[in-house]
Amino acid sequence: MIAMRPQVDVFWTDLDAAASALPRWQALLDGDETARAERFRFARERNRYIASHGILRVLLGRTVDRAPAALRFAIGPYGKPALSDGAAHFNLSHSHHLALFAISRDIAVGCDIERHDERFLAENIPEHFFSPAEVAALNALPPDERLAAFFAVWTRKEAYVKARGLGLALRLDSFDVSLAPVAQPALYRGCDGWSARALDIAPDCAAAVIAQSRDWQIDARPLDALALLDGSRAAA
Repeated sequence: MIAMRPQVDVFWTDLDAAASALPRWQALLDGDETARAERFRFARERNRYIASHGILRVLLGRTVDRAPAALRFAIGPYGKPALSDGAAHFNLSHSHHLALFAISRDIAVGCDIERHDERFLAENIPEHFFSPAEVAALNALPPDERLAAFFAVWTRKEAYVKARGLGLALRLDSFDVSLAPVAQPALYRGCDGWSARALDIAPDCAAAVIAQSRDWQIDARPLDALALLDGSRAAA
């Protein structure tokens, strides 16, 4: 019997467009999520949080065949959220108005999305966060290629840290990833048993998904969040 390859479903969407249905997303959240949303100082960030977590609930509910509002979450020892019953693995990332979701019934996943920003690069000096091998590879590039390469490395490393669920206990310089702008970037030292996918989502934007397998399949596509919400209501 042929074993099935693990599957990871990946979606990205515009949170500001999704926020046009804000009361409906908010109705799906639990008390902890609502309290956290209320702590945001600025309405735009609060609305993006509500929309992203409402979307996540609908996606997870569809994955595990459960009502989105009925899902219960637990927080791991290093702060990573998970479904209380472990029925699916997931991760969420957002940068400005774009949100990225990775969900799998089979394997641990992590994702990260970042818009290219010179100021972010200036404030996060590679020597402070990247491994010596990554710094050397970055510095060997022509100056006009370094910004995109920096964010390629950054998103791959952040996605790996998030997938592992170890928070700050896993140092960013304790493992190596590749800089190459390819769909299946390499993971090196410290990443045994894991592999990566890079995503082309928008201009001047880097995104990556990491999963706990050397051989997994990905279904990645843009998401119409309002259509998702309407479909969820129709199925309820």
